[in-house]
Amino acid sequence: MYFRDTIAPVRAPDGDSRGILHPEAGAAVFALARHHPSAVLAPFVDYLWSVEWDRSGLPPHVQRILPNPSVHLTFEPTQARVTGLSRRRAAFEYRLTGGGRVLGVRFRPGGARPWLGRPVSALTDREAPVAELVALDDVALSAAVQAAPDADAAAALVDAALVPLAPPPHPTVEVVAGLVAAVQGDPAIRRAADLAALAGTGVRSLQRLCAEWVGVGPTWLVRCARLHEAAGRAAGGPVDWAALAVELGYADQSHLVRDFARVIGEPPARYARSVSSDRPPPGASRGR
Repeated sequence: MYFRDTIAPVRAPDGDSRGILHPEAGAAVFALARHHPSAVLAPFVDYLWSVEWDRSGLPPHVQRILPNPSVHLTFEPTQARVTGLSRRRAAFEYRLTGGGRVLGVRFRPGGARPWLGRPVSALTDREAPVAELVALDDVALSAAVQAAPDADAAAALVDAALVPLAPPPHPTVEVVAGLVAAVQGDPAIRRAADLAALAGTGVRSLQRLCAEWVGVGPTWLVRCARLHEAAGRAAGGPVDWAALAVELGYADQSHLVRDFARVIGEPPARYARSVSSDRPPPGASRGR
């Protein structure tokens, strides 16, 4: 099987919050940080991330997150788990109550495959025990994450626990990560056939590659990228929805509206208005 080797690897930019719905409202409730992985983990991991919150005496906050093409390993106040890609669910919902910290590992697209030792599709539409991905004492590590003095220290603990368990790097991760980066960065990639042409292979070969290394097919990757882009545009200001539908490869504006509403829960124009209302007035202070 031949795939072009000139596709750049994916690296999520700092501060890119397109997958976080209502990001302004969320920023008033929790602190989100990203932590660079060590050199041993970098071939497999985009970044480690942390979320900290304190809702003591306050109502719970429900945060919604769009699906993304990565496997996540998370250490939460009450559990640790591996979360595969979700094809069936719309946006994920996380309920933040009391106070706490979550430390997560976001694997690069394809990066979980060498750890798992089998196709990543085995995790698709599933939450799995940590032991399916890596052999470590997740109960003790979860407790250590909560007890760490700050998020940086918690991230360092998880990184250090994973380093001695890391498999040898695999060149296919770079290929797969590059393909996903191309989908996310180029709205002209509108179909699986477009991505297959970029990879220099047929659609069926690309489908097998994506199923084994990402956990979903290329059509899902394209659709996911389009919805992330649409949500990000909506959160950024006024949008010409008809023009955006054309840019993202939808048949028409109504197709974009239906797809957006099914996953995000409301039409894009309404979502844009609600995001705008989340913004504090100039000079207002934020609190958590």
